[in-house]
Amino acid sequence: MPRVAEVAFSSERARMTTIHTDPSGGVLAFAKGAPEQVLPLCDRDADGSGAVLDRQAVLAAADGMASQGLRMLAFASRRLEGVPDDGALGDAERGMTFLGLVGLIDPPRAGAAEAVALCRSAGIHVVMITGDHPATARAIAARLGIVEDGGRVVSGPELARLDGDAFAAEVGSIRVYARVAPEQKIRIVEALQRRGELVAVTGDGVNDAPALRQADIGVAMGKGGTDVARQAAHMVLLDDDFATIVRAVREGRRIYDNIRKFIKYTLTSNAGEIRAIFLAPLVGLPIPLLPIHILWVNLVTDGLPGLALTLEPEERDVMRRRPRPPRESIFAHGLWQHAVWVGLLMGGSTLAMQAWALSAGSAHWQTMTFTVLTLSQMGHVLAVRSDRGSLFAQGLWSNRWLLAAVLGRFLLQAATIYVPALWPIFRTQPLSAGELLVCLAASSVVFLAVEVEKSLARRGWLYRGESPEARGGP
Repeated sequence: MPRVAEVAFSSERARMTTIHTDPSGGVLAFAKGAPEQVLPLCDRDADGSGAVLDRQAVLAAADGMASQGLRMLAFASRRLEGVPDDGALGDAERGMTFLGLVGLIDPPRAGAAEAVALCRSAGIHVVMITGDHPATARAIAARLGIVEDGGRVVSGPELARLDGDAFAAEVGSIRVYARVAPEQKIRIVEALQRRGELVAVTGDGVNDAPALRQADIGVAMGKGGTDVARQAAHMVLLDDDFATIVRAVREGRRIYDNIRKFIKYTLTSNAGEIRAIFLAPLVGLPIPLLPIHILWVNLVTDGLPGLALTLEPEERDVMRRRPRPPRESIFAHGLWQHAVWVGLLMGGSTLAMQAWALSAGSAHWQTMTFTVLTLSQMGHVLAVRSDRGSLFAQGLWSNRWLLAAVLGRFLLQAATIYVPALWPIFRTQPLSAGELLVCLAASSVVFLAVEVEKSLARRGWLYRGESPEARGGP
């Protein structure tokens, strides 16, 4: 039965009709599409009884199948007297005989439900927009955890009846849209954006291109997506898996956290050095550090721990935080306050060590001062591995690169003190065991103070309005 003509599918018609010739010379028209679009074309059933088609019974059967998560298609046919002219192709879709229903299952990918649950815990609202039957959409959305069983589903016709104000009042609570026209996708995206939401849209078809372009982040499918969708999107998902987007969110949050940790560590360390050098003459002390000491701290001993911080694994609550506002400063959530007071403490403990060593008449006061500053920064880099979590809960081995960097830095510092060939370069002298223990005790003040700060922050006593849970809406 070769095809000789067709009435093409469109999202508005939600059906397609093809015209065929059969071996006997007759002409047949076959239609397939959404049950609610095909059934109005039919006036009889294919059982041969000649009875009038009970459309309501068929729609009820379609609803029952759709409620099981099946994507529904209805089929109909009609025998024609001849191949209609192009202008009369629409007449072939009248007085058809209903043939039956077919339910197709398109199961969600493994891990999709878990990805949706992670999105919810991370403050990301997942909204399903589909052309499927509302019952199908509800069943799949419930299976994925997007809505609860019996949750509300808004169909395209319902959406068309809502005016701008009514829809704006409800768009924040609607999670599933079914039988949606392409232009309505843009309306949904724009309504969410007017609420101040940051909207990401996924899509693969030509009809998705306008919504992909309108979204803050348009994500096209790389395998099954059309060229138009890929060109309209901001990103292309190479494996067409929604869970990959969630993994990207997790990785993005980890990277951003580590950037903040690097800035916190570097800014605070430099602030401590500057304050020690600046304040020493003001309190009647000699300059505590030589230029070679500053170069050693900044170029050698700071570099390895700072790089190792970029390899810090994600924090345990990384997917339990609300998204941060796009315009939020990187110094928010206590970073600048931390840099101010810990820089003062680091500089102060360095000067306190200098003052004590001078008052005790130690000839090694500059070496002790240099050592306290270096070891204080080592304790600080271990403490800032998390904004709020204790190092004792994280464990030293969770970032072996950082542990190796800290141990390496300790050995390098020890070399400047105890390797004779380095003494004339760094103007250092070997410390006794007692002096080294005093330096270790003085330098541990910064580590302990930052651990106390994080403990207070976990209890909500510090940075109260700036906790991850208090960040802007999802």
